[in-house]
Amino acid sequence: MHKVRTNSSLNIIKRFKQLLKFLGPAFIVSVAYVDPGNFAANITGGSIFNYGLVWVILWSNIMAIFLQVMSAKLGIATGKNLPQMCKEVFSKRVNWLFYIVAAIAAMATTMAEFIGAVLGFYLLFGIPLGYSVVLTAVVTFVITYLQKYGQRVVEIVITLLIAVICGAYTIELFLAKPDWTQVALHTLVPSLPNGQAVLIAVSMLGATVMPHVIYLHSQLVQSRNEGMTLQEKKRHFFMEKIDVVIAMNIAFIVNAAMVVISASVFFSRGMVVDSIEVAHRSLEPLLGSLSSGAFAVALLASGFSSSSVGAMAGETVMDGFVDFKIPINLRRIITMLPGAIVILAGVNPMKALVISQASLSFALPAAIIPMIIITSNKKLMGEFVNKSWIKVVGWAIASTIIALNVVLLYLTFTGNV
Repeated sequence: MHKVRTNSSLNIIKRFKQLLKFLGPAFIVSVAYVDPGNFAANITGGSIFNYGLVWVILWSNIMAIFLQVMSAKLGIATGKNLPQMCKEVFSKRVNWLFYIVAAIAAMATTMAEFIGAVLGFYLLFGIPLGYSVVLTAVVTFVITYLQKYGQRVVEIVITLLIAVICGAYTIELFLAKPDWTQVALHTLVPSLPNGQAVLIAVSMLGATVMPHVIYLHSQLVQSRNEGMTLQEKKRHFFMEKIDVVIAMNIAFIVNAAMVVISASVFFSRGMVVDSIEVAHRSLEPLLGSLSSGAFAVALLASGFSSSSVGAMAGETVMDGFVDFKIPINLRRIITMLPGAIVILAGVNPMKALVISQASLSFALPAAIIPMIIITSNKKLMGEFVNKSWIKVVGWAIASTIIALNVVLLYLTFTGNV
């Protein structure tokens, strides 16, 4: 009996060690789901609409899990990333279109991430914004430079930063004391009270389901994908699905916590928060210095990790679609430049963040549609080709995102947002 238990324990430990070998790519990707853009969209949503938009976080996360699994599958099955496969499958003109949309999306998302890290330095240490811009650029270069020592090193650094974000928000939730009955109700029951709610909901969707990490995930799996047999690839894909589910659900909990804390602290007191500085400053008298400090630490960790991931995604995008090569350091500078300009020009960072996240939602179809087309092609995917139900769900997600974008455009041009 004792021997059976020992063998069982050894098997569990062995399986856990095997899983650890494959954990990592989805954790890098999940950083994009807890970036400063999420802070802006979620804090705004919670302070204006109470717990009413928590359901958006839930459904965005379900979409994100589905899309990231599909991206990983494409990378494992083909041995190439999504932009490289687009280059093979689509015409040069179409690839230039994908390239332009993806490059703009990479800049929009890196802008959000860059702004977050700059504000984190400013709020936590009181460093002037100009100096914070330089410091953020340096730290981003350092983290992305770690790729030289292998992807695993970057995965460990970014996972540690995610742990910091989770720890900070656990403290915030403990101090905020939300109404959990209302949280549960609004997680399960969708509602969009007005046009502004649509803007915030689309912004929350754009901040959660992000185009640049759909491209990136298909690249990140390659570090574990070399020289594999079909059976090994199937096992790799199974492990990557576990990786995605764990990482994405951690991101879901953090995002939901942002909305819940904002609702229970700001909405309950009739405060509409329109800037990250106000959110930070208001937390101290309401919940104490521990809460405002935790918020600034989370923002800084989020900005560092996500701006590094944004730079990595920018490299994948700029390398794949077309034969247009830009030196690696110049690519990183190009993707960081818009964020630096916004900060130095004195634009309200919160508004810039919300608008940048909504714009990402418009870039999503350009990543999702070609991915569905490629993963539905038996010649390209072999045994990994999409089943019928996967195609239906994929097209339903793409259609939902496009429909939301059309509604937002209509509301914007008719002056209802």
